[in-house]
Amino acid sequence: MGRGTSGGGVLWGIAIDHDGQRVYVPNGYFDPKDRDASGGMAAIGLSDGHAIWNTPNPPCGDRKECKPSHPAAVTAIPGVVFSGTMDGRLSAYAAEDGKILWEYDTAREFPTVNGVTANGGSMSNAGPAVGGGMLFVNSGYSHHGGIIPGNVLLAFAPEKTSSALPNSK
Repeated sequence: MGRGTSGGGVLWGIAIDHDGQRVYVPNGYFDPKDRDASGGMAAIGLSDGHAIWNTPNPPCGDRKECKPSHPAAVTAIPGVVFSGTMDGRLSAYAAEDGKILWEYDTAREFPTVNGVTANGGSMSNAGPAVGGGMLFVNSGYSHHGGIIPGNVLLAFAPEKTSSALPNSK
């Protein structure tokens, strides 16, 4: 599934799918000399331990703060696995083949209902929580390799489409 060191590998937790067929494994490995070779997500068959898929991170490109390791615990729901990275990206992976379905950059400032300044950042430790049709995730971690401190709890809901206008938001 990937390299592991004293500062990387599986750190905070894995997830098992709803039917007990696969285990989803985040890799917290980080190589400062080759950032694009760091981290990644994998799925392994529980019955025989064979690799089902292994998805590398998208390249860092011009991102100044890029540490694409996956130290946080992951969360699996039927068909989707959620994982966050040390540089604040939250991704949804297709449970079947590891394709990245959705990605959200949490490393930014957010408006708040009480006017307190809120910033997202590194994602480590706890994984996303799912309940009531919503996805909740904390963003901003400054310990043990965290590069972007922050203080937000984000809530995501499925986008609603209008029946009159297909594919509208």
